[in-house]
Amino acid sequence: MDSDKKDLILSGYKDAYKLAKHHYENFPVISFFLPSSIKKDTSIIYWFARTADDYADEGNLIQSERLRMLGELEKRFTVLLRQDTGNNLEMALRNTVTTKNLSVQHFYNLIKAFKQDVTKKRYTTFTEVLDYCSCSANPVGRIMLELLNTRNEKAFFLSDKICTALQLTNFIQDTELDYRKGRIYFPQVEMDEFGVSESVFELKKNSLNFKKLLEFSVSRIQSMFNEGKALLGFLSGRFKYEIDWTIRGGEKILSKIRGADFDIFTRKQVLTKTDHIKIILKMLIR
Repeated sequence: MDSDKKDLILSGYKDAYKLAKHHYENFPVISFFLPSSIKKDTSIIYWFARTADDYADEGNLIQSERLRMLGELEKRFTVLLRQDTGNNLEMALRNTVTTKNLSVQHFYNLIKAFKQDVTKKRYTTFTEVLDYCSCSANPVGRIMLELLNTRNEKAFFLSDKICTALQLTNFIQDTELDYRKGRIYFPQVEMDEFGVSESVFELKKNSLNFKKLLEFSVSRIQSMFNEGKALLGFLSGRFKYEIDWTIRGGEKILSKIRGADFDIFTRKQVLTKTDHIKIILKMLIR
């Protein structure tokens, strides 16, 4: 590889790192637990996912324009896999995918999920929600495992449990925001079962029936976390702490939702710096 191309790739990693460090997420994308050997790779993958997410959600674009932009991103990714050419960020992404031997289907699945966010606003059953999570959340966990050359089917299965649980937790956190964008991720079958209508979201009414639906949902998510924790047995070193921290953070958000008596409209439950410090101390003591 010539020096100009190396410089271009390095520039892409640097730009992606800046984005990952300064964009808010529930958990730091580039934390001090993340092994240094994959920080640049994690940053560029975050850039890819963040870009697709912005195309699907940000601004006031019409549906057709969002789909066009996501389609172009998908086509560009395909070209990248075939040709060693692109801007600095694209070249960095190509370098990570090829040198780390990542499964390209994970990236296509992410784009598929973002396209679905643009077109699908309601979910009839929980199975439909899980199918969405299999493309929106689970690929991220699998990519992270592949970055560290963990390619065990049981580990992938457990990672899927954790990633789905995190995605579902985020759905509850963002219930009001998603509704403003026209989306409801609570399955219609379960809303009917608990006697919850869409007026709850419109009026921001924390009714007893809605609390029961939330309690049911939070309990199911916790069960997923409980099952997924076995993934820690497949991990070691700093990355094991990273995943342990992530799981505990998700559980802490669920705890906060319970502590607020499932009132998700008055205040969005997020992790504070104090929460993170307490989680890390408990984790390290253990």
